[in-house]
Parts: sequence; C-alpha cells; structure tokens
Amino acid sequence: MKVKDKMTPNPIVIALDTTVAEAMQLMRDHSIRRLPVMNRGKLVGIVTERDLSEVSPSPATSLSVFEINYLLAKTKIKDILPRNSQVITVSPDTFIEEAARLMRAHKVGGIPVMENGKLVGIITETNIFDALIDMLGVYRKGTRIDMKVEDRVGVVAEISSIIASKSINIENIVLYPDLARGDYNLILRIDTEDPQEVLEELKHRGYEIKSVFVKR
Repeated sequence: MKVKDKMTPNPIVIALDTTVAEAMQLMRDHSIRRLPVMNRGKLVGIVTERDLSEVSPSPATSLSVFEINYLLAKTKIKDILPRNSQVITVSPDTFIEEAARLMRAHKVGGIPVMENGKLVGIITETNIFDALIDMLGVYRKGTRIDMKVEDRVGVVAEISSIIASKSINIENIVLYPDLARGDYNLILRIDTEDPQEVLEELKHRGYEIKSVFVKR
C-alpha cells in the first residue's frame, strides 16, 4: 500500500500572512490538526494545533477576551514559523510503512505529500491507522487465527496449501518475529465463518493455535 492510497488529497493550506486566529478557526471548522504553509506556490512549513496553542495566551492570563482576540488576530503565521526549518515530505508513491517510519523518527503526526514540486496531499497518523485496519481486514467477515510458526523456509506456503485444500481463500497474512522465543507470530484471516476443518488440520500438522475469532 502506498501513500496515495490513504492520503488526504488537496489539503487546506494557509499563507505566511494568515493570522493565528484564522488558522485556529480553519482547524475548528474542518476538524483538522495541522495546516501546510505555502508561499508563492511553495511549501515553506507546517503548523499544528499544538503550535498555535503554544503561542496563544494561557487560560490563567489576566488579559481580557478582547485583548486575547486582538493578539491572535495580530499575530501572523510568519511570526511563529521557525526559520530555515526543513519540512519532511513524501511522494504519493512512498510506501505507507516508510511514511509511518518517518513520522516516528521525526516525532510528527502528519507529513505533506509532494509530487513534481506541488503539494497534492497530506498523510497523517489517522490515515496510517486506517491503512493498518484495512491491511488487517478488521471490518471484514471471516475468521482471524493467531498462531505460532517456526522460523523456517516454506512455512507460509505450507499453511497456505492447507487452507487452499479446504477451498477457502486467505484474505490477510501478517507475520512478525517473537524475539523472546526465536519464532514467529502469524495472524491469518480466512474467508469463512466455519474454520473448524482448517483448525483441526493445522493442529494435526503441529501448529500452535493461540486464539481464534470469528466475525459474522
């Protein structure tokens, strides 16, 4: 899965001369938490809800509501945007896991998506969560089987063959290492609400079944 499959296209943007008050209102109106900053068609930064809250007066301030609103309407994005700050970006063809890695590495919740020098979207932690849900088939009907498998060549092919012999399709396979045990955890989703024959065959072949969940 690539960024273009899950990104939010044509994101709402602001300019350097946009006021903090205007930016906050845009976030409220559109239920978003970050806004790319453009200058003459070029991406120059990104501001988040947290950035705006940090430059807003504290709730404990002695300023009146009128004074607070005046300050927010006077302060512009260019006044709070860090100078010479590098904006982390990805392309539409970046793999979704690479976008997730970049978010983790740079401790950000969203990354602008650029194509041929043009801003075409934004990929956020919410989009990443949606991608994970899709890849794991959370909303699909069928059976989820969690099992332990050995670290050996051909183990996935063997399990696939067992399921195919029962005329059942595999919808998702996720395999990740158990570092403590030196083997692997395998999450398997199959297109059936009656997995009994599959489970019996897997157990007969010596596979360790950890849990089974049927979604109808």
